[in-house]
Amino acid sequence: MKDAVQTALLGVSGYAGMELARLLLHHPRLKGRPAVFLGRAEAGEDSSLTALHPQLMDNNGSARLKIEPFSWDLLKSRRVDILVLATPHGQSREYAPLALEHGIRVIDLSGAWRLNEPANRAIYKFENESAPVAVHVQAKAVYGSPELHRDEIRTAGLVANPGCYATCVILALKPLLSAGWVDLDRGIVSDAKSGVSGAGKAPTAKTHYMYAADNLSAYGVFGHRHTGELLEQLGLDRSQIVFTPHLLPIPRGILATNYVSFKDKKNSADVAALYRSFYANSPMVRLFGPGNLPQIQYSVRTNYCDIGFELDTDGQRCVIVSCLDNLLKGAAGQAVENLNLMCGWEESEGLA
Repeated sequence: MKDAVQTALLGVSGYAGMELARLLLHHPRLKGRPAVFLGRAEAGEDSSLTALHPQLMDNNGSARLKIEPFSWDLLKSRRVDILVLATPHGQSREYAPLALEHGIRVIDLSGAWRLNEPANRAIYKFENESAPVAVHVQAKAVYGSPELHRDEIRTAGLVANPGCYATCVILALKPLLSAGWVDLDRGIVSDAKSGVSGAGKAPTAKTHYMYAADNLSAYGVFGHRHTGELLEQLGLDRSQIVFTPHLLPIPRGILATNYVSFKDKKNSADVAALYRSFYANSPMVRLFGPGNLPQIQYSVRTNYCDIGFELDTDGQRCVIVSCLDNLLKGAAGQAVENLNLMCGWEESEGLA
């Protein structure tokens, strides 16, 4: 990758898009080369980035940046190297293949390219599921979890940014499953809870204040769209894990409580050493000591995934708690990690 990298962001209006704009504006490697911000502006409306997101106002020229109408000619004229898509799944299915044809690398925040198995993708009901170009692009897509696929991300043309719940649960469980410690006959239970921003910016009957405030509700039981990511990235089948998401009455953050049983007795030092070894080169994972469990307030508005555990006195039953900010490590921040890797920079640049 050349030293001077030009980025573009399509889909700046949502919560994750706003966080991405903020991170790209302040990324030390992108100083002097602001991202091309792309979206729709209605006639007569102020198309400046800071009119849409006043919190991005600074004294370094952010007020001059415009949200421009998308076109391939525009991307070509600006010599865009990497296009970040914070767009709906269907739009990403359309735009990612075209970007690759134009020689532009892609980081996609939607679920369009995360899943390799047709049975897992079925929940999205993609219209071009079996089209030759979609099959070809899917085969080249890399699942954008730096902790799991760092080397593949470096050279990828298309990086499929993981889902927020999926990131939280996968990072909690992967070391144990990779080591073969978990008794899968006894199954895994993952009980996860997310703030309201995880549902996106468009309001619904179940995310507006009168429903979500002073409430806690389960949803997507046995059918949440991130389940396929857990199965594929953890090497499980549906009989081996139960994943249940819940809606928390807070703006942002995820906490996942994961219950496993070990095949053989372990002690806390064994478990801690396994996690330290697995994440030794992962700057965006913070490990808590035995019995010192993460909380949402520790990781919110950071790009860290915090992981801690408690081992039962029997040495076999273990509870792993993981926390992250769904808009950062679960979306925009992880996209910047992937950008860094694709450009040959330090994984945590612009984040820590």
